[in-house]
Amino acid sequence: MLKGLNAIVTGSTSGIGLGIATVLASKGVNLVINGFGDAAAIEAERAKLESTHGVKVVYSGADISKPDDVKAMVEFCVEQLGSIDILVNNAGIQFTADVQDFPDEKWHQIIAINLSGIFFAIKAALPHMKKKGFGRIINISSVHGLIGSTHKVAYVAAKHGVIGMSKVVALENAGTGITCNSICPGWVHTPLVQKQIEDAAARDGISVEQATTNLLSEKQPSKQFATPEQMGELAAFLASEAAAQMTGIALPVDGGWTAQ
Repeated sequence: MLKGLNAIVTGSTSGIGLGIATVLASKGVNLVINGFGDAAAIEAERAKLESTHGVKVVYSGADISKPDDVKAMVEFCVEQLGSIDILVNNAGIQFTADVQDFPDEKWHQIIAINLSGIFFAIKAALPHMKKKGFGRIINISSVHGLIGSTHKVAYVAAKHGVIGMSKVVALENAGTGITCNSICPGWVHTPLVQKQIEDAAARDGISVEQATTNLLSEKQPSKQFATPEQMGELAAFLASEAAAQMTGIALPVDGGWTAQ
């Protein structure tokens, strides 16, 4: 169903983004992957996606906090793959502190990557999608785009903003063949989250297993992680013809977190 389409997945060298890229590749989608990390490891991942799934995969080192980089990444996708059909805005960072102690530079950095970077990617991609009469914009927000949480003022503000932006893009492009939706993950098991768990275990003098239970029990009623692959399957569905009339919505994948 998606075979031969071309996609950008930002922040796709690990975690949720890599899970989404892997699922899309498995369905025949050519890819621009993007993110920071060890160059050799990124090249190995790129080559693995390409050879395993028989699709073309190229890498962009665009810094999502820089508008010119983001625009160049979109143009790179069109040059290398022929079009941009699917845009998955996944790149994001986190920092925690009380509002009064929140560093100004961290506020600016989180807003630049988690919110403004998405705006500039969408802005650059839309003319290409309109020309083709088809596009799927999938923004990875968060449960924190739907609810608040202490110590995460910039992240919560940015993720709420992503959902609002997605609604505007959806309304402006309704009926054009272009949709724009948000996925709102709760706790997803990624290397970043695993590190948080291990740090908490060390800090509190408890086992990693207990720290994992504590993390999940606090927010996620299922007491189970979502997986990057599940995010990928949902993104693939939103890119499909079956989801052609789904636009401007925010879909939580959170084990019941936002149902409470």
